[in-house]
Amino acid sequence: METEYTPTAMMDRESRSNRYYRNAVERHWDPGEIDLERDVENLLEFIEASESYDRESWYGTLNGIAKFGAGEDAVTEDLAPLGAVLDDIDDQLFLTTQLYEEAKHADFFDRYWREVVWTVEDELGWERSNPRHERWFNDPYIELFDRNRKAQFRLLEEDTPENRARAYCHYHLTVEGILAQTGYYGMQTSYGGEFDELPHLPGLVRGFTKIRSDEGRHVGFGMNQLKKLIAGGVDPAIIEETVEELLPLVQGITEDERFQPDDPDERVGLEDGRLAAYAVDKHTDRMQQITDATADIPDVDELVQLEGDD
Repeated sequence: METEYTPTAMMDRESRSNRYYRNAVERHWDPGEIDLERDVENLLEFIEASESYDRESWYGTLNGIAKFGAGEDAVTEDLAPLGAVLDDIDDQLFLTTQLYEEAKHADFFDRYWREVVWTVEDELGWERSNPRHERWFNDPYIELFDRNRKAQFRLLEEDTPENRARAYCHYHLTVEGILAQTGYYGMQTSYGGEFDELPHLPGLVRGFTKIRSDEGRHVGFGMNQLKKLIAGGVDPAIIEETVEELLPLVQGITEDERFQPDDPDERVGLEDGRLAAYAVDKHTDRMQQITDATADIPDVDELVQLEGDD
């Protein structure tokens, strides 16, 4: 059916979506400008000085990086349906920045693998690792991203407030708000120099810091959209039930111990339960802010600071 062109409404400079958009513009960063040379040097020094660090240990280091790289590729590809159905100019403005930022995140992880991982492997005479090898992705990981893709593309078939709520729950609350933010926290802590048993990777940590700040803005946008949908009549139970259904998959991803030593005493990094506690605290706070009509979602500057911006 043909439709007539109708000029869109002017921007609302005071809307939360427009403030998210402006914040993204003002906080631009280039993944190509992050210095990665120290990461190569530190990894080579760490591996050569260690008597126990072998190829399996190397896979343990790469596991999280591979998961993030593939995840950023996936969310970059799967966000387009939401952009196709949004009809508010300020929401659209923000979503263009989110698509751009997800592409930047994918760019960073691709660059890291090429310039750090492969450089180290070449120097050590190891076969180059494939960042998309099936070894990195367990069943919960595959299922979570399959469900997210279906939730986004369902909007093209039946764009209802309830389906929009489910799409935001899959993408912004669960994949970005729980899985990614928990993972970024874990990787920043693990490779930020806190543990002598792990290499210090300042370039990786710098990238995580920038990406995590972006994701805080993305999560805030999704939370605000869900709060508006509830105010418009969507049952809050849909949001709670959708996220609760996905949480076991998140747990299965964050507790992927296939590349960890069998003996718990030989494991290094964050102690058991620290990541889970972080994820629960974040999830509880966000659900209260979304479903409680009297609770406020933090403004955009507070959100990016909460999520670890420098």
